[in-house]
Amino acid sequence: MPELFDAVDALLASRATLPPPAERKRLRAAHGLTIDEVATALKVRRATVSGWESGKTEPRPPERDAYARLLDGLAKLYPVDVIVDATAVAAAPVDVIVDTAVVAAAPVDEAPVPDTPTGPTAPRPPQPQTVDTPTPSARKAAPAGAPATGGPDTRFANGPLAVVDVDGSGQVVAYCPGGLVLEVPAKSLPSLVEWTLTEGELGQPKLSGPGKDADPLLVLTEAALERFGLPVTLTAEERAAGRIPEGHKIVKQLTRAQWQLTKRGFGPWARIYRPATGSERACVQLCIPSWDALDFRHWGAAASLPPAELARVLGIFAARVMTPRGSTAVTGLELMTALHPPTRASEPDQDGKRHSEHNPGSLGKEPVDPAPCEAIDGHPLLKDLPRFHVRGPAEKIFEEAYDWARPLTDDECLRGNLVGIDVNMAFAAGANGLTVGLGAPTHVKNPVFDPKLPGAWLVDLSHVDLSRVKAGKEWVELRGDLLPSPFTPKGDRPAGPAWYATPTVAYAVELGYDIASAEAYVRYESGRFLDGWYNRLRDAYLATMADLGVHADTAPEEFLAAMDGYRNRDPELAIVVSAIKATVKGGLGKLRERPRGEGWRPGEPWRALARPTWRPDICAAVISRTRVNLHRKVVKHAAFTGQYPVAILSDCVVYAVDGTSPLDFLPYRQGKPLPGGFKLGVNPGLVKHEGTQTVLWGEGIREQHEAPELNLARYIKAGVVSDADNGE
Repeated sequence: MPELFDAVDALLASRATLPPPAERKRLRAAHGLTIDEVATALKVRRATVSGWESGKTEPRPPERDAYARLLDGLAKLYPVDVIVDATAVAAAPVDVIVDTAVVAAAPVDEAPVPDTPTGPTAPRPPQPQTVDTPTPSARKAAPAGAPATGGPDTRFANGPLAVVDVDGSGQVVAYCPGGLVLEVPAKSLPSLVEWTLTEGELGQPKLSGPGKDADPLLVLTEAALERFGLPVTLTAEERAAGRIPEGHKIVKQLTRAQWQLTKRGFGPWARIYRPATGSERACVQLCIPSWDALDFRHWGAAASLPPAELARVLGIFAARVMTPRGSTAVTGLELMTALHPPTRASEPDQDGKRHSEHNPGSLGKEPVDPAPCEAIDGHPLLKDLPRFHVRGPAEKIFEEAYDWARPLTDDECLRGNLVGIDVNMAFAAGANGLTVGLGAPTHVKNPVFDPKLPGAWLVDLSHVDLSRVKAGKEWVELRGDLLPSPFTPKGDRPAGPAWYATPTVAYAVELGYDIASAEAYVRYESGRFLDGWYNRLRDAYLATMADLGVHADTAPEEFLAAMDGYRNRDPELAIVVSAIKATVKGGLGKLRERPRGEGWRPGEPWRALARPTWRPDICAAVISRTRVNLHRKVVKHAAFTGQYPVAILSDCVVYAVDGTSPLDFLPYRQGKPLPGGFKLGVNPGLVKHEGTQTVLWGEGIREQHEAPELNLARYIKAGVVSDADNGE
């Protein structure tokens, strides 16, 4: 009899109606499950579960039966409890009603994008249409394809941000990423801030348990700036200062209304707040695109987008990464803190009260001094050095990305082309799984090297010979003269003792060479602080690339075809991709932020040093790991194919080959890449085609600029070298 029941259950499951993709994702997230956990349980690939949740594919038996059973059980544990205004739904067009249902089912921090075409033939979103509702604020339909945000948390029903504009009738309106356009009754900037905090229902839930909800973000268009009495553009003096004068009438208005500004004043990313009372925060972030808040290098043409489309771009970024807190660099750094807040609430004491305590795994609440070798030039720790003293490798850690090139060999000159490949999200991949120091360094003399102990080590690696290295358990013979050293950014062989981060020294040991450290600054309190940061940015990147038609785990030929012109399929989503990449690099760069004027002099502290997240040691460790990861792949490729790179710039590698595509020299066998070598794909750490130029082009520009070792990786994509690029 049990066998019969099992058979009946199987029949029911095989015909079971699965919930829509957004609901599948909501149920998984509600139970705290990751895509990897579901994939492992169902014995399928991660990309398969991702496809089920995005609606691009549907499960088939026998996995469908088990997946339906999982979703059914989760649905009983986490039913959707949504109260919808019937009058508003009745008055709304069909597409708005569908979006409302998706919003209700979606978790706030994983807002889905409705299934609209994103390929080259996708139509442009229609203009907003007015929807009459009984609420005080008129609501309009957003462009098709806008991400649905909001969710069960009614505090932030209208999403994390709004683009404030003035319509043709002179009415101030706020375009929300979830599809609403709200009428704003505010007549002044102070009243706009009040409206945002009392009626706007804007903001974003915290990204971690001990964290804080994100403050609402208001993006002010030029029309809104004029309406509220702010300049449309900054003068040269204001641009240099990064703010409008403290005596400006709008600043005075805010002061009279008992609002305050941060020390940075009223600039492109102004923060307006009142001191918190208990756990209640009263703070609004402003973004002013016409004041260059959205850097063209990272946000492309976002500043010139119409309000609804700008709300869509920023809304997708906010839903997948976080609400922007400033430049992409600032946002990258803030994301680290949002995922690992420095403090948390303690367990109740004898009186039942909770207190603030250190949050394990975070960087803490107080800044720590770096080791002297980790301090950048001008740091207060170095104030006793002679004025014009230049520190060498034995005094200062030089962990930087590659900028290396060499002349072509005679055989390479006979090749037809130079083909560049670029590592996707290379620095993010370098941060993944990396153990970093959490506290202050400890100075140790003659230490025994421990690859699991983060720190800086004074080691002589000049004896490492790249012509004979270990690849796994076997020694291999290589053309060491055609390889860059993995220990210096310029690829030169070390001349003597130098300071290195742990990943660099660990790689020397991996290559089969003994090392002896004279001294070290190590951090015994350590952890994988950047894991959550990496996961958040990786998922944001992969989800956005999937929307652009580039999916994970595709065949190499399909991947190259999908990457061809992917930015043109949806230029707005391409902006999001660019911003995500900039968030990675900028966030890591902020870990060792240098002085930014303000009358600073060498030997004096600067503002960034007061942050617990000013950690040049963590930045050095990520760069070190990224560089040795790339070198490891180069060595694997050389040992197997006999091919050597002619140039490397950061995460781009150039080879001289006969073909024009990466598939003409990457050693794929039956669709499988060389283990430990380069693999084509969209995931962080995999590579894409960067560009192809002829060997004659490369030799020609080197001869033209009289630079035999001009780094061709810098120009392989565009094929053009300007005088500015060459430093002339």
